[in-house]
Amino acid sequence: MLNTLESLFNLARERKKTPIDGSYTNKLLSDKSLSKEKILEEINELIEAVEKNSNKIHEAADVFYHLIMYLEANDVKIEDVMEELNKRKK
Repeated sequence: MLNTLESLFNLARERKKTPIDGSYTNKLLSDKSLSKEKILEEINELIEAVEKNSNKIHEAADVFYHLIMYLEANDVKIEDVMEELNKRKK
């Protein structure tokens, strides 16, 4: 299960190093404004899907993907986020 998320982080990092022309992932990674716009859009779509009890899984997947791209585009490392979460354990 978590392998899929790890794969997405690896994909983002690989695309940052070796961009592919026309790649949507690369568009998100190189255009911080687009990345921000998309994560906000996807979160709103997830909220709406939950409220309507429809398409929740699809929208949640979109949020995860776009959040990962947003974090990587802005040099927020998942390792640092995980470390912060570990510090918050009680």
